[in-house]
Amino acid sequence: MGLGVIDVARAIWTGVISFGLVSVPVELFSATKEHEVSFHQFQRGTNDRIRYLRVNERTGEEVPYGDIVKGADVGEGEHVLIEKKELDEIAPGRSKILDIHQFVDLDEIDPIFFQKTYYLGPGSDETVKTYALLRDAMAETNRAAIATLVMRSKEYLAAIRVDKDLLVLETMYFADEVRDPAEVIERMPGKVRSTSQELRMAGQLIDSMTDEWRASDFRDTYTDRVKDLVEAKRAGAEVVTEAKAPEATNVIDLMDALRRSVEKARKERSATTEDEEVPLGDMSKAELLEIARELDISGRSSMNRAELEKAIGKSRKAA
Repeated sequence: MGLGVIDVARAIWTGVISFGLVSVPVELFSATKEHEVSFHQFQRGTNDRIRYLRVNERTGEEVPYGDIVKGADVGEGEHVLIEKKELDEIAPGRSKILDIHQFVDLDEIDPIFFQKTYYLGPGSDETVKTYALLRDAMAETNRAAIATLVMRSKEYLAAIRVDKDLLVLETMYFADEVRDPAEVIERMPGKVRSTSQELRMAGQLIDSMTDEWRASDFRDTYTDRVKDLVEAKRAGAEVVTEAKAPEATNVIDLMDALRRSVEKARKERSATTEDEEVPLGDMSKAELLEIARELDISGRSSMNRAELEKAIGKSRKAA
């Protein structure tokens, strides 16, 4: 049996965490990756690709990327041109210092300030102990470090927190980058009087839908449906459309809707979640396609209802 190959990602930033007189070399890695179907652009009715060019608006000629500089608009049609090396030269510490300004209780940070998550790894084998000391001390005190760093010609506010054996960095929005909701929401709800019965029923609905958080329980089903759409159109098969969004609940029907929601949630919780207990004949084609997707049945998008039922039954028996 051959050995598996570990796909080691490259660090997107290297530098040192600096707090007090202690410096800890670290490397920064993206902690997340987005998955989506990649599309090219075409002119409708043709197979002609649409491409974007960097064109000089005065001459109409294409400009090489290396000849493009940034320009800051200073008003009245005037711009100040800035070279990339000039931006790099004004970056504090040549963009290599992750400077800790203070430690705060992790629970005090409003999640609205969090922007993107990165893993922080030790910069070398020799600095693992110093890294681990900082990590363990922060974990013991439930503290997060508030720091700043310059990356890709931009200064970031960041929170460094402990996640199991690692330090994790969350880039953050600055205070003036977070909008006041009253400035963007026309109908601020404010305080609304609800009856004790409505609150009790809403609480029961929340309780009946409460479960342990498991990230693996959720997946990007929209991307799955886009892939199925591409496969179905390629095969010339029927395209299954999703149901329309439900209408807003009328205030008069609110209690009835809450009551029926509680009953439905309780039945779903008490019933087993095995798909085998629901007859395939009672399911919609969209539901059959969802099961076929979970079972990774190839060619599912081009199958009719009878073929889907047969393929699902065969796949379950094989399992």
